[in-house]
Amino acid sequence: MTDSPGYFITGTDTGVGKTVVTLGLMQWLQDRGQLVAAMKPVASGCERGEGGLRNADALLLQRQASMTLPYEQINPYSFEPAIAPHVAAAEAGVRIETDTIAAGCRALLGIADRVCVEGVGGWLVPLNERETVADLAVTLGLEVVLVVGIRLGCLNHALLSARAIESSGLSLAGWVANRLPPDAEYADENIAALEARLAAPLLGIIPPLDEIDARRVASCLSLVTE
Repeated sequence: MTDSPGYFITGTDTGVGKTVVTLGLMQWLQDRGQLVAAMKPVASGCERGEGGLRNADALLLQRQASMTLPYEQINPYSFEPAIAPHVAAAEAGVRIETDTIAAGCRALLGIADRVCVEGVGGWLVPLNERETVADLAVTLGLEVVLVVGIRLGCLNHALLSARAIESSGLSLAGWVANRLPPDAEYADENIAALEARLAAPLLGIIPPLDEIDARRVASCLSLVTE
């Protein structure tokens, strides 16, 4: 992992722990004296409250940031139904604009040493009629961290995702193994198989967690910056 101004955190699928790893990465950077901001630019499955639509994961990123940021700067595109973002946006009469997200990221880079941007779903999830999460990542130009949920099917998902990331021209800084089911069979063997096949380094192995703990996740990460 080089001295990038920020990191784009993607996953092999939805529900693999992107937020958990993003929080841990933020904590890891903060422990080394960095001012860190975060974005979850697109979030489905938001709840409506007095302040409008709010996403639980985006609120966690907002609290973890080194500075006070308005919610809309963390999560500019929020949708109530927990469905694919391009479908949710169409139902809401909104078009997700990657240029708008990129402008928000640049604004955060003006006040923070590092910005961690959490993607939505997997690498090729559609954002609008033409662009995907991959197109957003390319627009931002940040190094990519791939979160792999260690469970049945993870080998194929991880290898395909890594190949797609590398084909986009972006730097895959590394991958994180998130041990999801505590009783997953052959978890160690699957992690070893990925280590042998992925050129990018393994940045850490996250054990099953009863609750989200950014410091504990940070302690599982081993990153090298230049």
